[in-house]
Amino acid sequence: MLGAGAAGQPGPDHAPSGGSATGTGHAASGTGAPEPTVLAEVRGRLGLITLNRPRAVNALNHEMVNLLWSQLVRWADDPAIATVAIQGAGERGLCAGGDVVAIHADMTRPDRTPTAPYDTMGFWRDEYRLNLLISRYPKPYVALMDGLVLGGGIGVSAHGSFRVVTERTRSGLPETQIGFSPDVGGTYLLGHAPGAAGAHAALTGAHLDAGDALYLGLADAFVPSGALPELLDRLEREEPGAVIEALAAPAPPSALRDGEAWIEEAYAGRTALDVVRALEASEAEEARGAAEVIRGKSPTAVAVALAAVRAGAGTDLAGALKNEWRVGYRFLGGHDFAEGIRAQVIDKDRTPKWEPARLEDLSPGTAEAYLAPLPHLPLDLSPVDAVIPPA
Repeated sequence: MLGAGAAGQPGPDHAPSGGSATGTGHAASGTGAPEPTVLAEVRGRLGLITLNRPRAVNALNHEMVNLLWSQLVRWADDPAIATVAIQGAGERGLCAGGDVVAIHADMTRPDRTPTAPYDTMGFWRDEYRLNLLISRYPKPYVALMDGLVLGGGIGVSAHGSFRVVTERTRSGLPETQIGFSPDVGGTYLLGHAPGAAGAHAALTGAHLDAGDALYLGLADAFVPSGALPELLDRLEREEPGAVIEALAAPAPPSALRDGEAWIEEAYAGRTALDVVRALEASEAEEARGAAEVIRGKSPTAVAVALAAVRAGAGTDLAGALKNEWRVGYRFLGGHDFAEGIRAQVIDKDRTPKWEPARLEDLSPGTAEAYLAPLPHLPLDLSPVDAVIPPA
């Protein structure tokens, strides 16, 4: 769900126009007048959704998640809508993640007690249901993954049926940077990537270009950003597969693909510490650089992310979301998540004080404990089954 530093960034503030548009929920505009945070337009046979918080790079909040759910449910059985597409307002990206400032406030509020419920859990519940709904959507779902597509942005795009990246794409699941682990089904997506490349992307939290996103299976086609207006125009009348094929360009190279040999060798290790030590001992300069990057992340988050991605390889999306729900609950009650957001987004000193500070000091079984069942607070995905039954 999260893109480190996603919330509150300044930027251009405009939204597309044309067609039959509706929207509810509001964001401040450049003139002070409220604007809808999610826009929905009907353009011919196309239902077009626009995330409309450009000043925050369209970072998701709970209101937006609920608006997306409602709109997708309405269009699911609307015979006038043949294809659904999603894009981001502004020039900076589809969605840079979740509103981590609000999550930090929830974790650190003065009346917090060990037994008090977290508002964030309600947000995640609805967000994870939305991710699963998108994966099962009965109509073609086209995601324009242009610009920043991080954390929660992956959740509303990479589970779709047609995922389009451009030369401007910077995607990924950078949660270890803020003391958290990939969620929004990211552990499923990365777990099913080629070899250990997905686990490596999770641990480093690197921003992925179009070539890496395609290699990992987060996207399907590369289309130059200048062709996106034509793509949307043609989707009003034509089938998405044919349109995307006509506009697609050859896939760019992938650094992850190029590093396959040293990645596979290092990730043969059982634990995160084994992996990092293997990277440090590698003859590949890129491997040693990656080890240094991972050493700067939360040791707890790194260990949990590795275990969660490996678990995601052996389950379906619903199973991975349930694992992420358990992990998220435990991060909310821990130290590193709040500390990571503080250091990267609130105070911006970029010097988090992780507990423990080193992978060597992490207690055995920590990752397994984070993934353990949560009997008193299970994730209920039945609303998705009610709308679109499992295949």
